[in-house]
Amino acid sequence: MKLYLDPGHGGSDPGASGNGLQEKNIVLDIALKIRDLLVNDYEDVEVRMSRTGDSTKSLQQRTNEANSWGADYYVSIHCNAFNGSADGYEDYIYSGLADSSQTARYRDILHEEITRVNQLRNRGKKKANFHVLRETNMAAFLSENGFIDNSNDASKMRDSSWRQQVAQGHVNGIARAFNLTPKQDDDDSGTFYRVIAGSFKSRTNAEERAQFLIDRGIDSTLVAVTISGETWYRVQAGAFSKRENAERRLREVKNAGIEDAYISS
Repeated sequence: MKLYLDPGHGGSDPGASGNGLQEKNIVLDIALKIRDLLVNDYEDVEVRMSRTGDSTKSLQQRTNEANSWGADYYVSIHCNAFNGSADGYEDYIYSGLADSSQTARYRDILHEEITRVNQLRNRGKKKANFHVLRETNMAAFLSENGFIDNSNDASKMRDSSWRQQVAQGHVNGIARAFNLTPKQDDDDSGTFYRVIAGSFKSRTNAEERAQFLIDRGIDSTLVAVTISGETWYRVQAGAFSKRENAERRLREVKNAGIEDAYISS
């Protein structure tokens, strides 16, 4: 799966601003976290970014690059602004698409996963004639992750753990939409040590456990596994190439109250 990941604005274009923050910086950090989570946790994922630093790039350059590369999906990360009076999360697909389109089905999944973890008011699923949604040859999605000029939303944006949660929500949605395969314990870099914070037959129960950890600043995601023909949902609180890092995370999880957490290798 080839993902073109587009942190909006950059360089001479700061995007929206408010409460001492600039959109270009917030969305770049979220996008970098999305990239790292996808590449580290899933098989057969290629990620190309419109920018990985504070550089200027036109909208046409971004969509041309994604089209030339032959991306399977285009995800553009943004923050909103509206005189400080609005708040919350919303996302967009191209206005010319039907609700039954594949792009809309992908968006429905991402919307569900992102709003589950982002702690923002849900403003809904929307459509627009934005360049990056209109001029891309592949399915495209644009998220507006809070209002930077709203004091409550901005206070979340300042928090690195919140930005990590938002990134994880995007990754959970992409993984579900494209049926990505979680990495096995062994890959080219050697053994991975995974911290498992519970296994549940009920996805809802697994989501509650993951949210419990996320609320305490511990990154968590769900991994579906098949055991004796039945689907179980494991709550994974990180995967590490060094056992000592996994043990450190395990202590954090247990200190949060999950005594039955363990390391899988």
